[in-house]
Amino acid sequence: MNIVTYNVNGIRAALRKGLAEWAGEQDIDILCLQETKASPEQVEMEDLERAGFTHAAWHSATSKKGYSGVLTLSKQAPDAVIEGCALDVYDCEGRVIRTDHGDLTILNCYFPNGGQGDHRQEYKYRFLDDFLDFTKELQKERPNLLVVGDYNIAHTEIDLHAPKRNETNTGFLPEERAWMTKWFTETDTVDAFRHLHPEKVEYSWWSYRANARGNNKGWRIDYHSYPRELADRIRRVEHLSDAMHSDHCPILIELA
Repeated sequence: MNIVTYNVNGIRAALRKGLAEWAGEQDIDILCLQETKASPEQVEMEDLERAGFTHAAWHSATSKKGYSGVLTLSKQAPDAVIEGCALDVYDCEGRVIRTDHGDLTILNCYFPNGGQGDHRQEYKYRFLDDFLDFTKELQKERPNLLVVGDYNIAHTEIDLHAPKRNETNTGFLPEERAWMTKWFTETDTVDAFRHLHPEKVEYSWWSYRANARGNNKGWRIDYHSYPRELADRIRRVEHLSDAMHSDHCPILIELA
């Protein structure tokens, strides 16, 4: 099974840039999109359906239109779809959608960005702690759990191009990095890319400023977290950096 996570930074803009045609050319079973910035009635889905993605599980923001939002597209119908993480303070922003596919459960997530001031950074910290508790409870019911998406945190120094310069910036704060370590420890999951490529330097997001993508001055903030005891099922993890529909790139995981 091939599963791709992709922050599209606006699905309507990404579709205009050829997202559906690109997806149809790839070998993808499940496509997890973040930051859709739209509700279902605002999006023409015909091209994605023609590409084979006939099933769409949406969780859009209700607190503010054109904001946040996650969407899981699949070629086969999921066995179950559950919106949110049962906490209205986050669910109103459309941050989590769960789909079950046989014994595999996928959480497609868009973690908060703390860059809009101290109040949003505090919101992000609360989300991180509450989401960790939510995930640990879900693991008791669904142990084959894959948590994908934009975590908005670079975990280690090799996960961004200028670590020293960014130590006081949201996304690379010591508290956020410590939480990532806690996340992998307490959920007993692996960072799938780092599991296969311990020293490899690749990024998943680049600023639009100063030709950052052309110069490959980016951050790795998009992840697949997968149970450590099942990690031998991870066959491949790739950053599909040639896809240019967003300021992020898609990341593919192949599971046996």
